[in-house]
Amino acid sequence: MSDTAKTDSPTEGDAPEVDAPPPDPNAVSITINGKAVTARKGEYVIAAADRAGEYIPRFCYHPRMSSVGMCRQCLVEIDSGRGPQLQPSCMVTVAPDMKVETESPAAKRAQEGIIEMLLANHPLDCPVCDKGGECPLQDQAFSHGPGESRYVEEKRHYEKPIPISDLVLLDRERCILCDRCTRFADEVAGDALIHFTQRGNETQVMTFPDEPFSSYFSGNTVQICPVGALTATPYRFKARPWDLAESESTCMGCSVGCRITVQSSRDELVRYLGVDSDPVNWGWLCDKGRFGFETINSDERLTTPLVRTESGLTETTWSGALAAVASTLAAADPKRVAILGGARGTNEDAFAWARLADSIGIANRDAQLGDGMPAALLDLPRATIDETTAAPTIILLGPDPKEELGVLYLRLRHTAEKRTSRIIELTPTATGLSRNAWRSIRVEPGAAATAVAALRADDVAGQLAKGPVVIVAGRANLAESAASASATLRAVYEAVAAVQPDVKVLPALRRGNVHGALQLGLRPANGSLDALGILAAAQAGEVDVLVLLGADPLSDCPDPVLARNAVEKAGVVIALDGFLNDSSSLADVVLPAALFAEKSGTTTNLEGRVTTVSQRVTPAGTARADWMVAAELADRLGHDDLAVMLSSVESITSAIAGTVPAYAAASPAALDGNRDGVLAVGTGTPADITALENFPVGARNSYDYRLVVARTLYDQAVATSHAPSLAPLAGAASARVNPADADKLGVSGGGRAKVSGPRGEVVLDVVGDAAVPRGTVFVPFNHGSTVNTLVDAQSDVTDLRIEALQ
Repeated sequence: MSDTAKTDSPTEGDAPEVDAPPPDPNAVSITINGKAVTARKGEYVIAAADRAGEYIPRFCYHPRMSSVGMCRQCLVEIDSGRGPQLQPSCMVTVAPDMKVETESPAAKRAQEGIIEMLLANHPLDCPVCDKGGECPLQDQAFSHGPGESRYVEEKRHYEKPIPISDLVLLDRERCILCDRCTRFADEVAGDALIHFTQRGNETQVMTFPDEPFSSYFSGNTVQICPVGALTATPYRFKARPWDLAESESTCMGCSVGCRITVQSSRDELVRYLGVDSDPVNWGWLCDKGRFGFETINSDERLTTPLVRTESGLTETTWSGALAAVASTLAAADPKRVAILGGARGTNEDAFAWARLADSIGIANRDAQLGDGMPAALLDLPRATIDETTAAPTIILLGPDPKEELGVLYLRLRHTAEKRTSRIIELTPTATGLSRNAWRSIRVEPGAAATAVAALRADDVAGQLAKGPVVIVAGRANLAESAASASATLRAVYEAVAAVQPDVKVLPALRRGNVHGALQLGLRPANGSLDALGILAAAQAGEVDVLVLLGADPLSDCPDPVLARNAVEKAGVVIALDGFLNDSSSLADVVLPAALFAEKSGTTTNLEGRVTTVSQRVTPAGTARADWMVAAELADRLGHDDLAVMLSSVESITSAIAGTVPAYAAASPAALDGNRDGVLAVGTGTPADITALENFPVGARNSYDYRLVVARTLYDQAVATSHAPSLAPLAGAASARVNPADADKLGVSGGGRAKVSGPRGEVVLDVVGDAAVPRGTVFVPFNHGSTVNTLVDAQSDVTDLRIEALQ
């Protein structure tokens, strides 16, 4: 046999041949500081260096915004085949065989020169600057600066600080003109309210005349500012970075579930910072979430249990209060006991109370307060935020995300601005996304046929057929019943599915952990009563015990008349809350609850993503976590096995993973250190749409205007009213109508009017607003307005008459 034959013939024991994987068409091979690096096509040199562990100093560069090359601090030597040249690494994309030197003598001299120039006018006030100790300019002056400056001239001086909004202060002499804040305001938030003014040596960042920086996302500019030019009023002069203790957590201000760093000093919360979670918030926060720590620190927190006596609510011990609650539950008929709430707490809180309810036999429970959507919404095929922003078509059939789900709005706006998705908006009034929408269609509450007809238009149907569709679905109008909103969703879903079978839903329920609470058992099932059913039963005297888990029906239920009657006529009301609010003030037993950052656990966001929540400070007074109260009651009621299961946060998290199929992957081990969490989305199928309502809403009655009531970011809710920096931002209520309707009513310049409906009448200020369609009147929810008394939870829609007062 020839040598060639011997070589080509397989021999016993040889490993089988394996085909090499095909080369990545997007891979680009470059060299950074002599080290071979695989970059991605279109990637900036500075980003490739970051992934390779080679740090390049920078000020203006931010990975979530466009590169502008303003500061020139990232100058490095780049050789693309024509010899090395100093170039800004944030403006040059990688090319095959590119050689990059970040620490060559030329690069070092350039970087030192930039630092020296930036410090020529920058004040040396580090000891009193909020940024001191965490300042990139300070750090890079030591690591990449010349060590001393040749400038001896007098530095610039401006008035300092000047307020550019209620939350943000500006020290102009510290600004290094990096363009980060102005780019964020324009590119990310869409609120281009700050910009460069003047020219040359006088260039500075400033607001426009008579237009403050009134953005819902202004706090992000403070966090990304690389110097102390922008500072936040709630944090200014409150602490130094080396005094702070911190832990990573998840914001529970709404259901987006933004990752944050919670910082405290001397056992008091002082700051939240956004963390870049790629599938969720990209490091951004809304201002309500960022500055909500003031609510936790409020002096008005409940700190001791209260029981009702002849003289009113009186302080008592935990032992006495729990004994009273346990004896009340033990003596009650479970069929006449109901639980409302649970969305304020963690998954562990919700699971503990759901299991306690199971053990007692309490079927009537709901984590919503008649202000959401049917729980069946969560059983539909659910999209993630990333899937939503990657879909060719997004249908907004819910609330204004800018007002209720701020960072989701930023993600949706980004995909619309980048032209990667087209947004079809089917809403009763204009929203923050209207100017970014491909189609912005006004759909009157209850008029599902209008929405369906819009989707059947030839150009819209053609767009739907291009690929997967995601419906962002929620309650756009609190003066429209959940059943009516549900019917519209079903009609839209079926209309889309007829053209594009690949359709999913991203639930847009607003309240913090409402998705987790509903998934883990605090939801009506098997014919039991939902929130409005519970309140109606209580109003009729059919509820002997009403448990409020962080719920305030008098403020949050769209029908406040029903809510007040229910709470007043319920036999015994037990409230577990952090504050004494309108509802808990009427309770017979009030238990102080630990709030966010005072307990650990997990939470579930609107896409079904389970992430960790960490305790950072000691609970106020003797406040306890909701799960602890459930565990104690289980023990007192003789449910020993349940009490053991609820003995710690870890045991409850493990029990959730072991007993709830959708949460099987959300074990303590899987969540430990996992910033992005795990998905628990269940097994929804398109067939589950049949669980939603399917009926047409009747025509208008004799009244002229259909009412739209919706939430705004700042209102008179606990999270705003108990935060000193946020409370002034909640404006007064007014009825907004289309300018043409305002002319018709004779109030084009504003004025008072009598607003009447089947339930009575109220007097409100009326103003013209082009965002409101003709024949519609918009009133913000929970702004001190009495218009909510005209809303009947039993009616599908609410129609009103408006008469100007002379």
